[in-house]
This record gives sequence, C-alpha cells and structure tokens, in this order.
Amino acid sequence: MSRSTTIRIHAQAPHKPGLGAPCNGCGVCCLAEPCPVGILVSRRRRGACLALRWDAMALRYVCAVVTAPNEVLGWGPGRAARWWARPLRALARRWIAAGAGCDSSAVAEPAAR
Repeated sequence: MSRSTTIRIHAQAPHKPGLGAPCNGCGVCCLAEPCPVGILVSRRRRGACLALRWDAMALRYVCAVVTAPNEVLGWGPGRAARWWARPLRALARRWIAAGAGCDSSAVAEPAAR
C-alpha cells in the first residue's frame, strides 16, 4: 500500500533525480522525512527535517548539520563546539549518503490545483 504525502518545495529547487543518480539538492527526501541524524536534530520521525536549509546562491537544499552544525544544534563558537563539528559533519555525510547517489524512492509530482 502506498502513502501519499504533500510537501512544499522551493519553486527554484531542481527536479528530483532518479534513484541512484547523484544528489542535486532537490530536498524531496528531507522534506518528506528526516534521516537518522535529522531525527536526532528535529526530534521527530515524520515531516520535514529541521536541519534542511535552502541555499539561495546555489539554488538547492543543503543539510545544515553538514554546512553549519553549530547553528542547527544551538552551539556557540566555543572550543567544544569546534571540536565536535568535524566528526558531526562526517557522521551526517554518512547518514545522508552524501556522494552515494539518491536513495529516496519518493515520487515527486506537482500538486493538483
């Protein structure tokens, strides 16, 4: 049985790539549900990940746990925050399968009007 969920995507976001194709920052997977690190950051298992950010310069979505972990976790610029940032970025890259290709089987369709 399939489940239908409506998500709102930025108008300039790229179209979702095919399964296994390189990630293009479409945001579909993270808008539909958080990954394991997103569950920890968002404190929820359903709905859009709170770490997802729109990058207006690149015209794509990015994971703030990778790009700005201190911001997403509310850590200041202290020494401990800097120490944890590198391993946290590495863990987030692994959990979001960065560089491994699209692993979302979601089908993105325009909303009916």
